[in-house]
Amino acid sequence: MRLDRALRDAEAGRTRREAEKLIAAGRVSVNGIAVRSADAKVDPQTDAICLDGRPVMSRQFRAYMMNKPAGVLSATEDRAAQTVLDLLPEPLRRLGLSPAGRLDKDAEGLLILTNDGDLIHHIITPKRRVEKRYFVRLAFPWQADYGDKFAAGITLDDGYVCLPARFAGIEGEQAGYVYVCEGKFHQVKRMLAALGNEVTYLKRLSVAGVELDETLRPGEVRELSEEELFRLKNSGIWHKNCPEK
Repeated sequence: MRLDRALRDAEAGRTRREAEKLIAAGRVSVNGIAVRSADAKVDPQTDAICLDGRPVMSRQFRAYMMNKPAGVLSATEDRAAQTVLDLLPEPLRRLGLSPAGRLDKDAEGLLILTNDGDLIHHIITPKRRVEKRYFVRLAFPWQADYGDKFAAGITLDDGYVCLPARFAGIEGEQAGYVYVCEGKFHQVKRMLAALGNEVTYLKRLSVAGVELDETLRPGEVRELSEEELFRLKNSGIWHKNCPEK
């Protein structure tokens, strides 16, 4: 890998020109020796790369959380509608990020964006049973048997039988929390529709225990912490039931 590329990978948004200036100024060293050539070859896994004496950790892949606003598509591009990538600051648009799964256009909340294809597959593949938690508001009061019906596997309008899931109603409110381990098209809405109810508001709160950062305003993003990234990469189970919380 070129040295300027290693510097760019180490900090989201750093441009090639900025990396070249740092190198030309003699502020970058490789294995203790100042290197002023941007095209010098380095291996971030074995070479000690430092900027102003501080180690540079090259990250080939990036992962962010977004507080997705309603009215925006969870897609990489669309000719007719605004997408979540359109909301990103310009430097992040150059990273090749994609949504890890989808949120309905009118839904809000946590959306993971990454350029790590393996991480995306891990989150969305049904085999991993990665749990997603949602807050829902309902058109009608929820019923006491919703929990048992979710746990048994709800049959959708097309005959698909959902994996066991959970519903936790909020006492005294037409609202509750839904926990699912898969992501079929409009699944949460369709599950509640199968019980004769209607979702009027939907917000994803967490994925694999990684919680939405409520300090993020709608449309804002921040990079995942190492702890959050570790949790995502090591989430999921292989048997048929979702994990208990």
